[in-house]
Amino acid sequence: MSATNALQPIIIKRKKVSGGGGHHGGAWKVAYADFVTAMMAFFLLMWLLNATTEQQRKGLADFFNPSIPMNRISAGGDGPVGGDSVFTEDTLSKSGTGAVQIYAAQADKAAGDTAMARDTGPEAKSFAALAEKLTARGGESMVSEQLARHIITRVTDEGLIVEFFDTPGEPLFDEASEPTQITRALAGVAARVFGLVGNPVAVQGFTAAAPEVLRRDPSWDVSTGRAQVMRKIVSEAGLDARRFQRVTGFADRQPVANQNPMSPRNNRIELILLRSGQA
Repeated sequence: MSATNALQPIIIKRKKVSGGGGHHGGAWKVAYADFVTAMMAFFLLMWLLNATTEQQRKGLADFFNPSIPMNRISAGGDGPVGGDSVFTEDTLSKSGTGAVQIYAAQADKAAGDTAMARDTGPEAKSFAALAEKLTARGGESMVSEQLARHIITRVTDEGLIVEFFDTPGEPLFDEASEPTQITRALAGVAARVFGLVGNPVAVQGFTAAAPEVLRRDPSWDVSTGRAQVMRKIVSEAGLDARRFQRVTGFADRQPVANQNPMSPRNNRIELILLRSGQA
């Protein structure tokens, strides 16, 4: 190596790599993802508004803003204040608001007594007065405390629904689907109360789910048969048989205690005082 080369300085070039221009960064991807998420939420909101009823939207709103006042008459649960959780369909207090799972249109599970207050027409006021006579909340009650434990009322778009249901140790029907004394007493009360107005009437029967080990599911025949029995004994108690517009059995397809489809609470009969024009 020559002396000239040995004395020549060594030059090291360091290349500076920049982060790229503003349009080459990743910040825009985050903003775009937020935009797409917001649009998806918007379209879901629009779909919900189009696919649900006013009562169902009320139920959705109540789910995110629950408020459960206490009332001495419960929805049939056996826990404290009529239930062991304010977020279960079968244990909400009678007059309160809270989460719904299936029956969003039912006033006693979604909007409490406020559902009656929203409809201020003459027919709605009449329904509210009849409900007072059936639920032992007013001084003019037509039922005893024992019978009141089997009754829930609610006003819907269809009319005034009066639900009679089993309680522990006090079923509405025996194993042969024969009505018990409590059922006959409830039928008499319903006949007297429904006799105060002239609206048409519908009857719906529901049963608890049968064990899967059964070879044949009897719930359809049982629910329909019990609805027919209720129609018959209400007529025998004095309600004009010509006012009945339909008798339906729903088997075990619409449980109230949906966390336990075989719960006796799902054994129930609904008498519906139909609104004018609903028949």
